[in-house]
Amino acid sequence: MRCNKMGIIFKSAYKINVPITRSLSKLALKSSPVSGVDYCANIVRQHDYENYLATLLITKAIRTPALVVRAFNVEIARIQDQTTDSQTAAFRLQFWQDTLAAIFKKDHDFREIPANPVAQELYKVCHCYNLPRRQLERLITARSSITKTKYFRTLEDVETYAENTVSSVYYLLLSVAGVANVHADHAASHLGKAQGIANILRSIHVANYHKVVFLPMDILMKNKISQEDVLRGTDNEHMRNVIFEVASRANNHLQKARSITVPKITKQIFLPAVSIDTYLTKLQKNNFNVFDKSLQKGNPMLPFSLYYKRLLNVY
Repeated sequence: MRCNKMGIIFKSAYKINVPITRSLSKLALKSSPVSGVDYCANIVRQHDYENYLATLLITKAIRTPALVVRAFNVEIARIQDQTTDSQTAAFRLQFWQDTLAAIFKKDHDFREIPANPVAQELYKVCHCYNLPRRQLERLITARSSITKTKYFRTLEDVETYAENTVSSVYYLLLSVAGVANVHADHAASHLGKAQGIANILRSIHVANYHKVVFLPMDILMKNKISQEDVLRGTDNEHMRNVIFEVASRANNHLQKARSITVPKITKQIFLPAVSIDTYLTKLQKNNFNVFDKSLQKGNPMLPFSLYYKRLLNVY
């Protein structure tokens, strides 16, 4: 395990063997950080279930720090769903900016970290695995930007957002695993874009609830679809053409990511590709009717699909 001098005291806390068939809430550890690790695992399970399942299949040496990274991402991502007020969202995001500043302060002190389980566990992971600060900050700045603009002009803007909010998570997980490989980074970039674009499609019903439209404006205009059409859930040929173009871009990134030769352990980190592929395939079978309620249902076969891919060591 890679640990710098500051992180040695936390080393034992991240040698946790999490059984795949058992909830992390059942963990019983003697060290003090247990409740924080447990909290991180539970919020990922509750708010990012598919990635939670994929993370449980990662080798035990990096499973727990990976859950902490994903918990941090969940906390950032939830802000835009918890409030429609941009100022309130800005205050909450600023809390995490200040937390990162405390974590990476030159004369850092654990006592200066807020009494927040995710913040405190993130501190330990950052100093044990030397996580790059810029990737953590990108998660915050990208969310801050979208809470202000609330739309994307082009599909390229969606890709940039996906790179900052999803690919950055993969870069952090690669750092946790000690993978410094240009091909792995390239694959992570494409996979993050595929997942980010797919997330835009999957969250349309949630976005409609908040009266925002995240489908790229240029593609909507090209197909003569208005924001009101999206908010009303209009299903017609023009709308399906919009979804087809967006979904095709996601699939292109997914196939590109899969075509790149990457180190063995990286394939475990990229297991969420399975759920992306499953969704895009189901969307195609529904003739790109993104409003079909069957697309909002969970996939009971996903745990088995993930486990099978893990056994084959492919994604």
